[in-house]
Amino acid sequence: QVQLVESGGGLVQAGGSLRLSCVAPVRTFMWYPMGWFRQAPGKGREFVAGLSAGASNPLYGDSVKGRFMLSTDNRKITVYLQMNNLEPEDTAVYYCAVDKTPQRRQPSRNVDDYEAWGQGTQVTVSS
Repeated sequence: QVQLVESGGGLVQAGGSLRLSCVAPVRTFMWYPMGWFRQAPGKGREFVAGLSAGASNPLYGDSVKGRFMLSTDNRKITVYLQMNNLEPEDTAVYYCAVDKTPQRRQPSRNVDDYEAWGQGTQVTVSS
């Protein structure tokens, strides 16, 4: 059973930056697409960003496009979510997960396509 681990959340002022990390067992991100989602209090999980298998083809949600950026380490064990120009509306618990369908060519925005969710990391942006 694959288990992902997120870290890097915290409290930051509006306009600030944070970098989240998502760590997976070796080769997970080589073989499976992955996604970052977030969930604010009282709301459903929202797609933030994702990568196809091989940590390629980045896709971003409309609300974060131009502010957030995905990257990986050389071994593709860790996927980073660099979050810049943060807004209070970005406050949420951030989760990463892997796609159930390894051959999907583009990251899916659908939360039901993902599994092996991490425990989440809290991001709080103050105004």
